[in-house]
Amino acid sequence: MAGTDEEATTADDALYVLTAALLTPAKFPSVLGDDYPEACAVLGLAPLADGYGLVLGQDGEGARWTVVVDDVSLVAVAIASWDCGMEHDLSPDERTVVAALPGWPLAVAVAAPNVPAPHDPDPDTTDGPALTPPDSDAWGPAQRRLGADEIALQWAVWREQVDDTEFSAAGGSGETSEGARSDVPDGRPGHSGIRRALAEAHAYLTSPPPLGRVRSSFAPGEARTLRADGPGWSLVARTDDIAFVLLDDEPGEVLPVGRGPELPGLLGGLDKIAVRPL
Repeated sequence: MAGTDEEATTADDALYVLTAALLTPAKFPSVLGDDYPEACAVLGLAPLADGYGLVLGQDGEGARWTVVVDDVSLVAVAIASWDCGMEHDLSPDERTVVAALPGWPLAVAVAAPNVPAPHDPDPDTTDGPALTPPDSDAWGPAQRRLGADEIALQWAVWREQVDDTEFSAAGGSGETSEGARSDVPDGRPGHSGIRRALAEAHAYLTSPPPLGRVRSSFAPGEARTLRADGPGWSLVARTDDIAFVLLDDEPGEVLPVGRGPELPGLLGGLDKIAVRPL
């Protein structure tokens, strides 16, 4: 998180930087879409190969703004520094600014000091409606993707809720402490939503999906953490372990998928076509 006394400049106004995010094929705010082109389209941006940096802050009147810059390295270094608890001044050069969009697409819990409370800019001064974060009380594609993000981030916490002895030899039945079902609960025919998600993920191996719909990131040991998304579903997995599926049709449910005989091949195939951070 950036210090709230930092300033970036867009046009003639100072921007008090609160936080930032990357918008690249390998890493983008999942609230914006299932893949990189979709996320860019939400912001009215062309899906450039190198991506963008998103700088979120307030102007001197307290209005929320999202400044899009094409200096991805500058933003990446700032985020890495903040993640390590280090102070880092994020001040994009005006020449790197691609767009200044009203509002914030992400929830930000802090505010700049000595300016009015965060609020959307006057709509009469902007070219379109202000960006807003997803409603935390609702369930839909954005919340489903955010749920998958949280599982990827807190893998050990979610993994320990799954008792491997409850999975059958066929990779089937299991139930977490939260009551989330697996693909073959109690040996009955598989969960239709999970079957569809896995089938569509498998189809990616022969018909590559839009850029960023399958992403691979670091995991302990020689494993990788996989994120895959599709219409109505999200999958998060470790290449050496099980998977979890979330569905639009099942609000708040986290559905574990046993490793079984087929999942390893699927995960290995997805990892080969996945976009990886540089």
